[in-house]
Amino acid sequence: MSDRIDFSGFVRVRGAREHNLKNISVDIPRDALVVFTGISGSGKSSLAFGTLYAEAQRRYLESVSPYARRLFNQMAIPEVDEIEGLPPAVALQQQRGAASTRSSVGSVTTLSNLLRMLYSRAGDYPEGQDIIYAESFSPNTPEGACPECHGLGRVYEITEKSMVPDDSLTIREKAIAAWPSAWQGQNQRDILTTLGHDINIPWRDLPKKDRDWILFTEEQPLVPVYSGYTHEEIKRFIRNKRQPDYMGTFTGARRYVRHTFANTQSQLMKKRVSQYMISSECPLCKGKRLRQESLSIKFAGYDIADLSGIPLKALAEIFAPYATGTAKVLKQIEAQHPEKVVVSKRIAEDLLTRLQVILDLGLGYLTIERGTPTLSPGELQRLRLATQIRSNLFGVVYVLDEPSAGLHPADTEALLKALDKLKASGNSIFVVEHEVDVIGHADWIVDVGPAAGENGGHILYSGLPEGLKNVAESLTRQYIFDKAKSTKQVYRQPTGWLQLNGITRNNLTNLDVGFPLGVLTSVTGVSGSGKSSLVSQVLVELVAEQLGFQVDISEDTDADPLENNEVLTLGGRIISGLKNIERMVVVDQKPIGRTPRSNLATYTGLFDHVRKSFAATPMAKSRKYDSGRFSFNVAKGRCPHCEGEGMVMVELLFLPSVYTPCPTCGGTRYNPETLTIKYKDKNIAEVLRMTVDEAAIFFDEEPAIRRVLEIVREVGLGYLRLGQAATELSGGEAQRIKLATELQRTQNGQTLYILDEPTTGLHPSDVERLLSQLNRLVDAGNTIVLVEHDMAVIAESDWVIDMGPGAGDEGGQIIAEGTPAAIAEVKGSKTASYLAKYI
Repeated sequence: MSDRIDFSGFVRVRGAREHNLKNISVDIPRDALVVFTGISGSGKSSLAFGTLYAEAQRRYLESVSPYARRLFNQMAIPEVDEIEGLPPAVALQQQRGAASTRSSVGSVTTLSNLLRMLYSRAGDYPEGQDIIYAESFSPNTPEGACPECHGLGRVYEITEKSMVPDDSLTIREKAIAAWPSAWQGQNQRDILTTLGHDINIPWRDLPKKDRDWILFTEEQPLVPVYSGYTHEEIKRFIRNKRQPDYMGTFTGARRYVRHTFANTQSQLMKKRVSQYMISSECPLCKGKRLRQESLSIKFAGYDIADLSGIPLKALAEIFAPYATGTAKVLKQIEAQHPEKVVVSKRIAEDLLTRLQVILDLGLGYLTIERGTPTLSPGELQRLRLATQIRSNLFGVVYVLDEPSAGLHPADTEALLKALDKLKASGNSIFVVEHEVDVIGHADWIVDVGPAAGENGGHILYSGLPEGLKNVAESLTRQYIFDKAKSTKQVYRQPTGWLQLNGITRNNLTNLDVGFPLGVLTSVTGVSGSGKSSLVSQVLVELVAEQLGFQVDISEDTDADPLENNEVLTLGGRIISGLKNIERMVVVDQKPIGRTPRSNLATYTGLFDHVRKSFAATPMAKSRKYDSGRFSFNVAKGRCPHCEGEGMVMVELLFLPSVYTPCPTCGGTRYNPETLTIKYKDKNIAEVLRMTVDEAAIFFDEEPAIRRVLEIVREVGLGYLRLGQAATELSGGEAQRIKLATELQRTQNGQTLYILDEPTTGLHPSDVERLLSQLNRLVDAGNTIVLVEHDMAVIAESDWVIDMGPGAGDEGGQIIAEGTPAAIAEVKGSKTASYLAKYI
């Protein structure tokens, strides 16, 4: 902890009321590392992001033209009386990578631009080839993209086999799977009947000429449709000029697939039709995405696509001799092309300094071509941090959201060095954080609380770290000043082993591993060592396959299905232990819903019980209102104006679009008749506005409701409102809601639970509550496998599988396995020394 007190100035906040902040006033030093602490939901982010960053952005945007303002993703104007001394701010938030795989590590860090310049100006050109410009080395430009695959690296064919997987079916039996299944598909079948095609014989028995026309024609004839009649009957109707049901336009199956893929706004539809497009490596560029002219130019013996696939750590070694001017090849070309030597040296120096910052942050295992959708939020945040360090800005406030999320303590050390660098350049660092090591590094602590939601929003302490010791109300202080040792006396013994052999995926090569059953196992290792590949992907995939159900192990991304270069499990099988597992539950951090209509109450099933309670009231019975009446998704009960959304969007030309409460229902979501029904003097909208903690008291006489609420409280989510929209929840909150939903089930044992970093975004006090829930599941005869970095959780596990030794190509091996106490003694493990502090 720092003993520095000579701060250059303060940011003075007066009367902040954003979200749950209780009209607070606080002074925060500039040019310091300030950490905002407090339990989940206490109001830390409302102060750091919702107030300080939002106000800094608002002030900056006021200085730019209204036209330019539209190009920014603007935050809402914060509720605060006054803020003095606030410098310009840069936010580095936890967020998923951009949806497009055309966004990559190279584009986020600008390394790609430098590489293209290097190849253009200093590349080794074939004899007689003209110089080409930097944009010709990008697959995203017309000058650079391979003409065959348009820069995707893959070509897509739509074939008879892909569109008609079962040729023994008739057209009536939906042989043409590529056509839509609902009315649209029926429409096409009716049109074919009018056109004289037999839709009642097996597809394979149709003449090839007819099959080809139905699938591949670009013609779109408009014909009369008479539903449910034979071709002969239809011919007679046409002769007699009988009025058809309607006029229908025929669309060939391939044309439908292409048109839907290119034009639909629905990711679901896009995904559906993409399955009929067979993908293969582009025969011209061999998957390298560039024109042949661009690929013919080499640097250090590599074309630009090959160089982009080399880990950044190895890339730094390639560029080092060029940066220092010691590369042999430079001597050979100096006489003929002295300008190339200068350019090579200058660009290689720049590349090297940029790479060094990224390597310092522990990301040397990434490659330039790696798509941002495949990065974890922590990796993306550190990449953007590296870019900021390199930019040498001065006098800026950097606001970071849990930068240690997803980091091994060894990587957290590298992160803290990077933050110190930014601070040394004359910047202020404001960090929202739960990780004890980051809090311990602070120059100043702002502790928000005491509890979450309505019971938070107060400043418990703002000052030098040592002073927090004396704040009795603070839940944070005990974890910083009294690091608790593990109290685990006895490790549970496995009831069996789930044995996996020959696992090959990402950086795992022919790996054998055993997971103990009936215990709590933590899989550890530095970021990028292969933990998630092993647990969240291969283990999930193999168990699902054996249990006979499909599971989606892909990243949660809205990327274009055609651009998703899927990583495949190339090897691996379960050789024993599966007879002891009856079901598997994956509790991940993907959203519980993508619209405000999905919320905590609907997801956990709690809302069904609440609606039944309202329907059982005497007034509801007298009016014959059933439980459906109290759903905001059903027309009879909801507000007709906002259709149960509760909000309406107002488009503002030069400002961010704002959501305002619906003027008809005032944001309640329901129509007036529904709201007249009261349960204990509260209507359904008022109940949805309650927090879980409040609702637990309110529904104390309803055992079914009370039980669900208690479980949600036990996973640390008592501060959330029952009607809180899924879109407002963090990944960690979504994960804990899934866990709470699972804990409600009757436990029969023999379930395998898989969780990927469940402590992300959790205060140490909430981590303790989570652990007690996990132990409950194990004691009921279940197996839990966690991917985890939190040493307090790892110390309380029964078994640890430590991966490494490093990341990327330097990882993918099992370094040690055993009890936490045994792992803490292992010399070659990067986890051991950090774990030893908790044992």
